[in-house]
Amino acid sequence: MQWGGGRGGGNIEDRRGLGPAGVGGLGAGGVVLALIGYFVFGIDPSTTLSVVGGGQQVEQQAGVRGAPADEAGRFVDVVATNVDDVWKQQMQGYQPPEAVVLYDRATGTGCGTGQSAMGPFYCPTDRKVYLDLSFWQDLESQLGASGEAARAYVIAHEIGHHVQTLTGASEASRRMGTRGAESGSVRLELQADCYAGVWAAHASAVSGGQVTLNPRDIEDGLRAASAVGDDTLQRKSQGRVMPDAFTHGSSEQRMTWFRRGVERGDPAACDTFRTNAL
Repeated sequence: MQWGGGRGGGNIEDRRGLGPAGVGGLGAGGVVLALIGYFVFGIDPSTTLSVVGGGQQVEQQAGVRGAPADEAGRFVDVVATNVDDVWKQQMQGYQPPEAVVLYDRATGTGCGTGQSAMGPFYCPTDRKVYLDLSFWQDLESQLGASGEAARAYVIAHEIGHHVQTLTGASEASRRMGTRGAESGSVRLELQADCYAGVWAAHASAVSGGQVTLNPRDIEDGLRAASAVGDDTLQRKSQGRVMPDAFTHGSSEQRMTWFRRGVERGDPAACDTFRTNAL
């Protein structure tokens, strides 16, 4: 993935190093368990974050706002800025998230205590994306999804949830239920996957070729989508698949909708709420 010449917008709140003493990540095994709780069982983010944090409530700490100087932080800044630029083009009146928060160990959020083991998430209450950069290693070693494009897919997916907050899709999904293969939760997540594909389709054009994804990068994104499918995570946790407990969609569905966004490049093609063929 090419991104080194891309523009950073500085919409980053860097809280790294500000995590409270004694509150750390759950380790490699805990990562899978936390992801299963978040992706498979459909627990509300505020509940999930509190439980994963062991009931500890952490006050929000203001981080440094602006463009990070380190390469890992700059990657997030460039990708998030590029995703926002695509949505400014695709959605009239689009406003970016309040910030993309970089943290380690634990941090306070509008949805409860965020733990590094949770992986990236979007909190609709404060309209911020939260990301512990150690998740990239866990994404590769625990879930088998490697490469910068896989990481970029994750960022684009989370900003996709912000788009859904702006459009009202998030609220509509809750009225349709949070569990099951046809639930509102599954439809919401598949739409966010499709939105990530829309970003990939337009990344190069809006950046003047400074942020580009080649076919191999798209495959890396597809592997990331597959890695967090409900069926894949259920097999890891319990050795069997339970479609009635789906909250994000199967690996095949997640790849299908990401690919659809890439191929169509049109947010209108991502309407998972009006189709029977998920």
